[in-house]
Amino acid sequence: MGRFLPHPDDIPVEIQPRKQPALSRHKLHSISLAGVSCNSDRGWRRGTAVELSMPTLGENARYPGYIAWCEKRPDGYRVGVAFTDDQILFGARMGEQVCQIEHYYRLQQHSQSPENIETLALEWIGHHAVEFSQATLDRALASPLVD
Repeated sequence: MGRFLPHPDDIPVEIQPRKQPALSRHKLHSISLAGVSCNSDRGWRRGTAVELSMPTLGENARYPGYIAWCEKRPDGYRVGVAFTDDQILFGARMGEQVCQIEHYYRLQQHSQSPENIETLALEWIGHHAVEFSQATLDRALASPLVD
């Protein structure tokens, strides 16, 4: 699922249906920019209009998109939420970076010498920021979508 950023399992995310018409598989494939993959406790039909929210980032961290794929897993579902708007995609990618840094911080708290969040954020950025760069996104958009 190369065009979908994986949301960390230990950071809450919510998916709610939107009152928008669903998109066909073909239309979704042709207008989807990229997205976020995350766990869900329920299955979703491909093309369903949804809103992905990241509660730890505040009330405004809400990103309208569409279900691109849904896979049954032993403990629920893994879904891909695709975005069709540049600004929404940009906001969701920035939100994902913050969630990834928070995840990294939580992992480091269990180590022998936990550091402060600013130090760990800079460390994470040094190791992973390229994954969120525009060039990386452009390369992903140029490659075919993996369903």
